[in-house]
Amino acid sequence: MSGKHLASSNVQGGMKAARAALSCLSGLIVVGFFSAAASSIYAQAQREVARPGAAAPAPQVYTREGVSVEFGVEPVAAGARKEPLAGTEATLRFKVTDANTGKPLGNLRPLAWLDQSAAGQSLDARACREKIQSFLQPGFNKRPTVDLNSYFILALNHEPNISVIDPLSGFGGSKLYTLVGLSSTGADWVLSPDKKRLYVSMPLAGQVAVVDTAAWKVSANIDAGAKPTRVALQHDGRYLWVGNDGAGEEEGGVTVIDTVTLKVAARLKTGPGRHEIALAEDDSLAFVTNREAGTLSVIDVRKLAALADIRVGALPAALAFSTLSKSVYVANEGDGTIVAVDVSRREVTARMRARPGFRALRFLPGGRYGFAVNRAEGSVYIFDVSSNRLVRAVPVGPGADQITFTRQFAYVRAAGHEFVTMINLSDVAGEADVTRFPAGQKAPKESPAESPADAVVPAPEEGAVLVANPADKMIYYYTEGMAAPMGSFQNYRRDPKALLVLDNGLREGAGGVYSTAVRLADAGRYDVAFLLDSPRLVTCFGLDVAENPSLPKPPGVAIRVEPLRAGAPPRVGETYTLRFKVLDAATGRPSAGLEDVGVLVFLAPGTWQQREWARPLGEGVYEISFVPPQAGVYYVHFQCPSLGVRFNQLSPLTLQAADK
Repeated sequence: MSGKHLASSNVQGGMKAARAALSCLSGLIVVGFFSAAASSIYAQAQREVARPGAAAPAPQVYTREGVSVEFGVEPVAAGARKEPLAGTEATLRFKVTDANTGKPLGNLRPLAWLDQSAAGQSLDARACREKIQSFLQPGFNKRPTVDLNSYFILALNHEPNISVIDPLSGFGGSKLYTLVGLSSTGADWVLSPDKKRLYVSMPLAGQVAVVDTAAWKVSANIDAGAKPTRVALQHDGRYLWVGNDGAGEEEGGVTVIDTVTLKVAARLKTGPGRHEIALAEDDSLAFVTNREAGTLSVIDVRKLAALADIRVGALPAALAFSTLSKSVYVANEGDGTIVAVDVSRREVTARMRARPGFRALRFLPGGRYGFAVNRAEGSVYIFDVSSNRLVRAVPVGPGADQITFTRQFAYVRAAGHEFVTMINLSDVAGEADVTRFPAGQKAPKESPAESPADAVVPAPEEGAVLVANPADKMIYYYTEGMAAPMGSFQNYRRDPKALLVLDNGLREGAGGVYSTAVRLADAGRYDVAFLLDSPRLVTCFGLDVAENPSLPKPPGVAIRVEPLRAGAPPRVGETYTLRFKVLDAATGRPSAGLEDVGVLVFLAPGTWQQREWARPLGEGVYEISFVPPQAGVYYVHFQCPSLGVRFNQLSPLTLQAADK
């Protein structure tokens, strides 16, 4: 079947190349191809490329133009051995300081990649430059071993599991990185501040699962009382608060879990019914609604003791703390009121009257404007805490039940139809500017999946969101300004009822340190490429990963693939011929005469794909042809079954297809 298509498929939607945009200071967007601004960065990088740092246990330092970058690596669980080991987790750190004063440089957006060095080759200035160019510029480019700018999409499913979707590294039609099994269906979840743990409540099991996000395994199941549902984590990460939605007085309350010991620190009876939980900004107080009792419990976090039970109204359904007014606000589903409770006096100071049916309540950053979602009325009430008055009611759709914010918009999910409503935040006090887009084909309520956790979450890219539609069994990606989602991710016949984004990008800590944790797959020499926009700086460091004696040695890959660059780049609707050379991985000699070199080409993130056997042309050169159906980034994967080489064992190539 050489030269013939083995499979071809089309899936609705077209997605940005995963991690479609990497923010690089001052709004610079890198999308897997160079914009004009990105091109200028690379041009500057060509002039300013660093000499590679030597591989050593001690930190490596690069200084130029008054800026110093110190790279270091620290195994997370080193034990007796301090060097990085294959198969273990390590923290990579880049400390950026003023070379003259030593002052930390904060609020930067560095980019970094970890890439295994080619066998027998040392990294010189040209190689460093070409490696960074390969990760950013259009046309063919090799993907890094680990992209330190990537992210995972987590889907809490109606089934007892969590889908972990990798929008960048997945290949073919599958983006499913792994599936985390739970002992029972999850209801709510929250990430730890360091993103190393995910806490998931399981009401039917009476437990909270603790998921290790490095290994993607459940590390513990903690008994958490009767029907644990809502979870809230303190800002300092110390205590996990779990609402026990038991029907009786003895069962209703909260369980407090110590996240250091993973043991129950306290069980507090607050009242029957469903519970919502909020925390003061300094973690000094916890607030718990008691739906059937119509009360709000105020709890001293230090003493883990109740201070007061305040009657707030009929069927309190949502609450949020305003950092501006230092008050907690409660929306009552039964009587349609929104009440303000003064934290210091522990009494109701204002009551705004609307209509029964409230379901959710959130504040904009800054805490001045609150948004209360009314499910029965299909509207959102906006109120101003400076005056404790309702500003307006905005119609959003039947069964409105959740709200999420980006910098520019409020997104409201309505379970009664497939549309997501967007409220422009540029003039909250003025006339509401409302638009909407379809997030799928079916109304979410057509699925039995339901969760109080967010089904709409901001994507790592500025001005984009991810939307879970359990009825469609899909996750949609929407960018502001579009009439419809740009693309979608399959959830593989599972109903996604809530989403989280686990961003693996470099995170800024104290003292100008930017770090992230990675799992080191294989032993060997790695190049650590580092790029900074302003001040413009590019350098490459070295990292040696030692063999792990406790791990079996993985078999080597028999071949490697090198693209042969020739002719114009691919264009939409035109046949493009891709030629490449297959080399023996050990000797570097051409591997000629292979009849089963398989090639998989797909449009990120898997919305179109084509498979075929490559045609051998002699002297280790092979070719395939395909017609790009639309503009975008195409990933090219290779296999050779006769040599035991699978698609995921060789780094893919990428192509940027343009319109005619």
